[in-house]
Amino acid sequence: MKRTLNLALALLALSPTLIACGNKKTDQNAPGGSTAPATAVDESALVKAAEKWVDQELKPSTLTRDKQLEELKWFREAAKPFRGMTINVVSETIDTHVYESKTLAKAFEEITGIKVKHDLIQEGDVIEKLQTQMQSGKSIYDMYVNDSDLIGTHYRYGHVVALSDFMEGEGKDVTLPTLDIDDFIGKSFVTAPDGKLYQLPDQQFANLYWFRHDWFSRPELQKRFKEKYGYDLGVPVNWSAYEDIAEFFTNDVKELDGVRVYGHMDYGKKDPSLGWRFTDAWLSMAGVGDKGIPNGKPVDEWGIRVEGCSPAGSSVARGGEANGPAAVYALTKYIDWLKKYAPPEASGMTFSEAGPVPGQGHIAQQIFWYTGFTAPLTKAGLKVVNEDGTPKWRMAPSPHGPYWEEGVKLGYQDTGAWTMLKSTPLERRKAAWLYAQFVVSKTASLKKFLVGLTPIRLSDITSEPVTKEAPKLGGLVEFYRSPARVAWTPTGTNVPDYPKLAQLWWQNVSLAVTGEKTPQEAMDKLAADMDDVLARLERAGMTNCPPKMNAPKDPKEWLDAPGAPRPKLENEKPKGETVPYEQLVSAWREGRVK
Repeated sequence: MKRTLNLALALLALSPTLIACGNKKTDQNAPGGSTAPATAVDESALVKAAEKWVDQELKPSTLTRDKQLEELKWFREAAKPFRGMTINVVSETIDTHVYESKTLAKAFEEITGIKVKHDLIQEGDVIEKLQTQMQSGKSIYDMYVNDSDLIGTHYRYGHVVALSDFMEGEGKDVTLPTLDIDDFIGKSFVTAPDGKLYQLPDQQFANLYWFRHDWFSRPELQKRFKEKYGYDLGVPVNWSAYEDIAEFFTNDVKELDGVRVYGHMDYGKKDPSLGWRFTDAWLSMAGVGDKGIPNGKPVDEWGIRVEGCSPAGSSVARGGEANGPAAVYALTKYIDWLKKYAPPEASGMTFSEAGPVPGQGHIAQQIFWYTGFTAPLTKAGLKVVNEDGTPKWRMAPSPHGPYWEEGVKLGYQDTGAWTMLKSTPLERRKAAWLYAQFVVSKTASLKKFLVGLTPIRLSDITSEPVTKEAPKLGGLVEFYRSPARVAWTPTGTNVPDYPKLAQLWWQNVSLAVTGEKTPQEAMDKLAADMDDVLARLERAGMTNCPPKMNAPKDPKEWLDAPGAPRPKLENEKPKGETVPYEQLVSAWREGRVK
């Protein structure tokens, strides 16, 4: 499901396993091997294969059947020099990539004559292979699908091919004329400070608010809530309302339909997944970072400040915000809510263990819920699904903390994207690029969206088949069609080495969860550890925009200056504010944020 990226460093101690495949008589098709000569293929068979796949599998599509066949004809022609070659690509194991590996890879082979070995492994393993290839210069895979969270890493180290250059230069002859880069909703996420595209989005899912719409709609519960809090039970706009709703369901309602219910769900085990619980924009939801989409500048949601394009520090003393009042508030609330309002077993769970829990029917709301769970939570027979297949739950925008200001990013979006390394031989890159484009092409992307529910194209999101599916998806379609979606973004370019810095989060956050340190002490240590890594990167040097650390000074100077880092608020719990879900959805449908 979600990435296990922070396992990568531990895995680096292992010897890289090179995947050998293809013809046993030659290593020409092994990763890093020389290019095999084009193999003679029955052209009519390829034409018939294209027609078969369009008619039997690759529908619906935003293209007409004729346009699909035109696009597939282009792939067939462009693939001629590479027929008979076996390319090797890799991605993490989620439903979208399973569909690519099991179905689209076969379609691509039958349509083009190029064989594809699309491996599915844990994301920690993906990053281990990626890092090993970057460090050794020896090609392991021809292309990788990895999180766009690494955009800052890829840009600075210089090992990744800038796709903008590739598409206009040595890869122009294998770049799909109808690729339509501007149709990708994640285009800005994979664009580096130099304005170039470094990755191609393949799948996306957001981190939103989840709640039991059927419970929130009960008149007796609405009456009790308003009598106690003085405002309506609805979608929480701010963290104050979220906390009130959590308290209400956990300690006032307590039981519904004979079941003990809880007003919050989370996880807290000391585990790498605890890290992305925070790096996936938890701090920005509280209000850490400056205004700016897709990420705050000069301070981002990790609390890292950049000057120009060079990271300058993460501690408040260096102009960052990782240990500022907003960050400490975010960690404090996470711990308080976990202990007060979630099921007792939640604090001992990891991400993957906690993910299915809302589907069990005893959770009222969850502030930090990935839309990647949409498909599993729409399965017939679940306690949270109606008999007609519609969900009893809905998703909505995440509420924000008191430090948040309009214009600051409000949540996280996971974007797995195709990435090409310079150490892979050019001909193998070209062949792999054809496959990468095929699985995101307009011919295939809409069907893939309906299978995995991880949209990448605006044309798919706004299509009629998706409109028909929308009632069963609990607000996913409405969210992605709304202008609000731009405030949900991946980790940005301020982070210069994602694997090195990401591992620091769970190690330090867990100290506060267990009570070994206070939230302030834990965030102080995190900021200091990140500054140490940034300083080491500065000394070692990077190809592009290396860190240039600010000298530490009195934190008050930074806190008194405009923007991030922000000083501590006198009142961190303003009055709760909610909005009716139906009103919110109506605004989205009319093209308004709220």
